[in-house]
Amino acid sequence: MSVYTASATAPVNIATLKYWGKRDKTLNLPTNSSISVTLDQQDLRTLTSAATSADFQKDNLWLNGKEEGIKGERTIACIKDLKRLRKELEDADSSLPKFSEWGVHIVSENNFPTAAGLASSAAGFAALVLAIAKLYKLPQLMSEISKIARKGSGSACRSLFGGYVAWEMGEAQDGLDSKAVEVAPVDHWPLMKAAILVVSDDKKDTPLTTGMQSTVATSDLFQYRIKEVVPKRFEEMKKAIQERDFEVFGDLTMKDSNSFHAVCLDSVPPIFYLNDTSKKIIKLIHKLNEQEGKIIAAYTFDAGPNAVIYYEEHNENKVLGLIHKYFHQVPGWDKVAHKKANFKDSDIEFDTEAYKGVSRIILTKIGPGPQDTNQALVNEQGLPK
Repeated sequence: MSVYTASATAPVNIATLKYWGKRDKTLNLPTNSSISVTLDQQDLRTLTSAATSADFQKDNLWLNGKEEGIKGERTIACIKDLKRLRKELEDADSSLPKFSEWGVHIVSENNFPTAAGLASSAAGFAALVLAIAKLYKLPQLMSEISKIARKGSGSACRSLFGGYVAWEMGEAQDGLDSKAVEVAPVDHWPLMKAAILVVSDDKKDTPLTTGMQSTVATSDLFQYRIKEVVPKRFEEMKKAIQERDFEVFGDLTMKDSNSFHAVCLDSVPPIFYLNDTSKKIIKLIHKLNEQEGKIIAAYTFDAGPNAVIYYEEHNENKVLGLIHKYFHQVPGWDKVAHKKANFKDSDIEFDTEAYKGVSRIILTKIGPGPQDTNQALVNEQGLPK
């Protein structure tokens, strides 16, 4: 039995200009464009291996050691598109194995909590699509492959690039112009770092798709956001990234996070993704920026309570010094243990019990896009190791 395999990794991206709301649920077409920062895969990544063989009777998926099967419509849609592209190659070259007709085994694992508001679906679908595209030897450019990843999880299209990424909403009904593009590579602004305060490892009370549908249907603020606020902010944030202007970038990032959660609260019934710990972290970052007289740290919250705090490397001692002072009991500081002596002590007063609402700290930085890897999660029979 010949088993063909391929593996790929994909990073987590955290949006600084949020995508929220769909104009087409099946194609995952957004109601607004968005921008994100790709984070380093040493800290946050999905590794996926794909295998195929003439003996595989059906498609199958294993996630984080558990057999899940191919159940979701989005996963089915992604695999169908990839097999269609593979069939085009086979039709043009009869010597190619008929991968498009065989089952595909997909084995995937994350090095971070799944479904906890850390963009696990974005990295997951990006890695899935990339591993199968690599297995099928598809020649399409990354922006073309991003359209397939988008069908799995909207923000997955942004995980196909490193650095700073835009997802252009597009206008076409078929979604062919709704794709991810690079705003700037990692080395354009390599000093960007991030501290993630994992406020909850639990799954969200309101899943993304449900939340989006509710907001689109019921929020009065939503239409103003997508028509007036986001288009202007999209251009301003791209310019801030291109000019490496952290103050403007940080201001826009925090405002957009707040705007996104405002439309969630404006939904009927209201959607609460932030909790009390989240709100305390927001106040802490504002206190830091007020003390400095400028924006040196910027928070953003996706559809969950976890805080992602962006800052530039030269301000690390101030930003991490403050966070460490009040959250040093939380695990995750090992990688900066050698830097703690340089952390700047802060006289900012804060809730000394706030650390109890945080389960871990993830310290990371801006990172590259998907990577080829020799690390395989499947054995010679195309089954999970």
